[in-house]
Amino acid sequence: MMAEDDQGIRLTPEQQKKRRSRSIAIALALLALVALFYAVTIVKLGPGVMDRAL
Repeated sequence: MMAEDDQGIRLTPEQQKKRRSRSIAIALALLALVALFYAVTIVKLGPGVMDRAL
């Protein structure tokens, strides 16, 4: 466990902004992939899959 006064990696505000932008881009890419897989699954199974009884 690191203490508060330990010297770790310190990011400049510019680096923090770039890291945040990169994280947002990765999150959006993952979200797009999930949406794509969902859409492809629904298309492959056909619209009738929503009408069946559980």
